[in-house]
Amino acid sequence: MNNLNKVKKLIINKPLKLDCGKTISNFPLAYETYGELNEKKDNAILAFHALTGDQFASGINPITNKEGWWSYAVGPNKAIDTKKYFVICANVIGGCMGSYGPSNINKKTNKSFGTEFPVITINDMVNAQYHLLEFFKIEKLFSVVGGSMGGMQVLQFVSNFPDKSFTAIPIACTASHSAQNIALNELGRQSIMADHNWSNGFYQENKSPNKGLAVARMAAHITYLSKKGLQEKFGRKLQERDDLKFGFDADFQIESYLRYQGSVFVDRFDANSYLYITRAMDYFDLTKQFNGNLSKAFEKSNTKFFIISFTSDWLYPTSENREIVIALNSLGKDVGFAEITSDKGHDSFLLDVPDFLNTVKNFLNTSYKKINEKRI
Repeated sequence: MNNLNKVKKLIINKPLKLDCGKTISNFPLAYETYGELNEKKDNAILAFHALTGDQFASGINPITNKEGWWSYAVGPNKAIDTKKYFVICANVIGGCMGSYGPSNINKKTNKSFGTEFPVITINDMVNAQYHLLEFFKIEKLFSVVGGSMGGMQVLQFVSNFPDKSFTAIPIACTASHSAQNIALNELGRQSIMADHNWSNGFYQENKSPNKGLAVARMAAHITYLSKKGLQEKFGRKLQERDDLKFGFDADFQIESYLRYQGSVFVDRFDANSYLYITRAMDYFDLTKQFNGNLSKAFEKSNTKFFIISFTSDWLYPTSENREIVIALNSLGKDVGFAEITSDKGHDSFLLDVPDFLNTVKNFLNTSYKKINEKRI
């Protein structure tokens, strides 16, 4: 990841007080845009990425040379049509693709911040990204959209800035992290911290805790899939052999697949960023922010919501998405809801699931048309 000096960055000069009590200023926020902002500046969509995403939602990521994480959804004539909309996507603070994060240089020590980087929250991430609206002189976004941790950011954004987006699409997310999800994240963090290369977070670039990070990725990747999807794709198929080897090599295709997922992940992600971002997800509790009443988070907003969940998502199940719908309904807010049938698990929002992509496309296009009709 040596080409990070080439990514687009907005230097945020205003001080930002973090939830942990520390204040940061003059820090970089790496971002990317797709499509063009129209004259009225009413076609902007702010897309929030999930845990291991970045600003490169579509096209080819210039750092990894892989397709953008939301390439199925964002692009010309796609669900989020870049011929029609101007999409902005930023790398969250705490990330490792150019935004202010633990791999940045601490000017006091001339070394990476490591674990001296301040602990950040979803709220901090959203407040940092709000500066993009000021930068592009956008008075009001057409939509805020994101899945998983991106969905958490959507909820926090509307709560923090109730009059700054016409529509919001939180996908496969929750208003607060469950004990199960905190436990799964802790498993990943402990695998990183148990790697002898971790060195309390002050590791060298050429001696990173790659084994621990790979295991963290493998464990997390299982949670993004579904039992049915795994069974249909892999079952108990053996890996390029006719019989068991009676050892600890990857006998099964699923073992080989997970090892591959872990090995390629370490080339594009920073171990400390993984710790910080999973911590931010665990700390997320919009209900607690409003003294146990989730409805109050959206009291001041007239944003039109469309919440999407997936039948096979056991990480952020439909029941948790419905809680957000119920909170909005109790206020009489404009809210739509769709549960998409898919056997691809939590990752469905990142994959080629036609029902999901068509649902998003129809909602955006219908909403944009209605907004423009009201103005005529």
